[in-house]
Amino acid sequence: MKFTKMHGAGNDYIYINCFEETVKNPEKLAIKVSDRHFGIGSDGLILISPSDKADFNMNIYNADGSEGMMCGNGIRCVSKYVYDNGMTDKDEISVETRSGIKLIKMNVENGKVVSARVNMGEPILEAEKIPTKFDGENVIRQKLTIDEKEYEVTCVSMGNPHCIVYVDDVKDIDLEKIGPKFENNEMFPERINTEFVHVVSDTELDMRVWERGSGETLACGTGSCAVTVASVLCGYCKRNTEIKINLLGGTLTDIWTDGGDVYMTGPAATVCTGEIEE
Repeated sequence: MKFTKMHGAGNDYIYINCFEETVKNPEKLAIKVSDRHFGIGSDGLILISPSDKADFNMNIYNADGSEGMMCGNGIRCVSKYVYDNGMTDKDEISVETRSGIKLIKMNVENGKVVSARVNMGEPILEAEKIPTKFDGENVIRQKLTIDEKEYEVTCVSMGNPHCIVYVDDVKDIDLEKIGPKFENNEMFPERINTEFVHVVSDTELDMRVWERGSGETLACGTGSCAVTVASVLCGYCKRNTEIKINLLGGTLTDIWTDGGDVYMTGPAATVCTGEIEE
């Protein structure tokens, strides 16, 4: 089976072209290829396939084999893959995901995509739809106790559910210890992605992320968008203003527009190609 390894700001996935390949058990394959000692090494698996609703379809599988709803960094790399490999000659495409159809505008240099801007759609703010078990319509600055410590959390879904916590320094967080306890807390019936955020200014944020099913990753596109929305709701940032999100693997630029949609811009890069026995 032919594969391509790609990353967006360090958030790396293995991409399979399902126009040419057949994947019988993607859950098992995701676990195999993601292992950084016995596999290729990645945060998960992404399948690119035909769609009868959009230009292309993508399916995301986390490193533990669970299927994801959406991946902001991954969808930028999908646009790069299909353009660079001649599967489209358009620099604007639509991609079907489990959280809806997303529109991508590619930045092309010397015939290759180097970055892309994705319309991530409107955030979901209703507590029940995120989903969470918090009381009230929204989850903005609500209290959550983890290991006898009280945290102030804001929750947003951008196709994936996210819990945002503001801290003085993201480097001080023991994410391997605290991440799983947020992920599997009873208040989150479908588990949760958790972002720990330090506010640098009203246009710049530092962020680390613990992703459900993958652990700590170098970047998370839906997470950066959720952080942008939460930071506006909490008064740290302004709406309709570009916000720079510094992640361990690079930088994303997001904006929550007055029209309601969130746009994310960031890099897309190919690491390598090869073949693996399925």
